[in-house]
Amino acid sequence: MRLQPKRVKYRKSQRGSLKGKASQGTKLNFGEYGLVAQQVGWITARQIEASRVTIVRAIGHQGRLWIRIFPDKAVTKKPLETRMGKGKGEPEFWVAPVKPGRIMFELGGVESGTAEKAFRLASHKLPLKTKVISSYGGLL
Repeated sequence: MRLQPKRVKYRKSQRGSLKGKASQGTKLNFGEYGLVAQQVGWITARQIEASRVTIVRAIGHQGRLWIRIFPDKAVTKKPLETRMGKGKGEPEFWVAPVKPGRIMFELGGVESGTAEKAFRLASHKLPLKTKVISSYGGLL
């Protein structure tokens, strides 16, 4: 599964700033457990996919997983050993900008121990600090 937009208005995007806390995607909307970012960062499409595979393997054939982030920002890179100038590089990969408080994954229909284990394994695939929350009251 290749996570990237089907179409974009502009091929190349600016880096932008990631200041402050997340204003959207901070509440559990689908499942009972969520994996929340505690740092600012870019999460690549490959990291999201690696986390998804890890969570699905950990929960087995039970429960349901929701991915709450999508990589819709193109990151460009110039080829190695290229001289300065000659414009911006070509899009290399796609990222999802994430701010603290953003829920990245949600799980439903599993026990708390299973959810915590799955999210702990998935957090090792991500480049930022995370915490697990529950709809039954705060942290797990």
